[in-house]
Amino acid sequence: MAATVTSTATTGKTWDGGNEPLGASYGKMMMWFFIMSDALTFSGFLAAYGFSRFKFIGTWPIADEVFTHFPFMHGVDAPMYYVALMTFILIFSSVTMVLAVDAGHHMKKTKVAIYMLLTIVGGFIFLGSQAWEWKNFISGEFGAVETKGGAVLQFVDATTNKRVALKDFAVEIPSERVEKTKSKGIWFESGASLPSYSVEEVAAGLKANPNIVIRTEYIDAKSKKKEVLSHEASVAKIEDFAMVVEGANLQHNEYGHKLFADFFFFITGFHGFHVFSGVIINILIFFNVLLGTYEKRKSYEMVEKVGLYWHFVDLVWVFVFTFFYLV
Repeated sequence: MAATVTSTATTGKTWDGGNEPLGASYGKMMMWFFIMSDALTFSGFLAAYGFSRFKFIGTWPIADEVFTHFPFMHGVDAPMYYVALMTFILIFSSVTMVLAVDAGHHMKKTKVAIYMLLTIVGGFIFLGSQAWEWKNFISGEFGAVETKGGAVLQFVDATTNKRVALKDFAVEIPSERVEKTKSKGIWFESGASLPSYSVEEVAAGLKANPNIVIRTEYIDAKSKKKEVLSHEASVAKIEDFAMVVEGANLQHNEYGHKLFADFFFFITGFHGFHVFSGVIINILIFFNVLLGTYEKRKSYEMVEKVGLYWHFVDLVWVFVFTFFYLV
């Protein structure tokens, strides 16, 4: 029996058979596949954050009390102002990316380069702003005390109900505190740096200042504010003091539940990595534009593909911003 050989002529394009589904090229479709998979990843992270917050809703930090800093305005209470500015800058960079894609459709090399450069600058500003937010979140501003049960106790002025820093009332007690370093630690392991004040110094300051009271991490369901104890009840809490906490890290958080800090570092850090990757890719595309690579190809589709990624990064930040700062 003779074998039958069937040959299919190619169309000359990447997609054989159906040819460009939905009118999209192979590269653009692959970018959409990546965006969909990454969107599912971020959705899982944000869902985990939402479940954790719902479970510990009574002790979850209040965003307006955490993100209150603004550059060059030390001591000024500006809740959410700088975060809003960061968000505006990132969204504006998405606008410049749209303009770059549109200029590419019209084969305007100079405009593509200008708008790509503005997008890159916006990305760098956002990354720098996020690093600045991390720095303030890690270092803290007021300090707090963690109890033996793991609860976080903050200190406020009884008359104004505003937070008071440990340095404003702690009493310095002469004592020798040795920080664990590799040369002094057990098995040459280094430990966490010592806080500015010891538990004894904070307790002594609380006793000596009747205007200083403790605010617990528990939020009242009606007032939506944290519970404030009387001075007598605050002094009675001294026996539960375990350690002084300054700032936030993966183990302790002066603002409230430590899971908030864990999710904040992980999710905003993961998003920041995406922004950084996008900036690097934008820089490569920008230099290709200057070299005339896409002019020779008669197509700026590569700008459009990286634009899809950049818009996705901006959209994800809108959800992160909503979950962490607004809700």
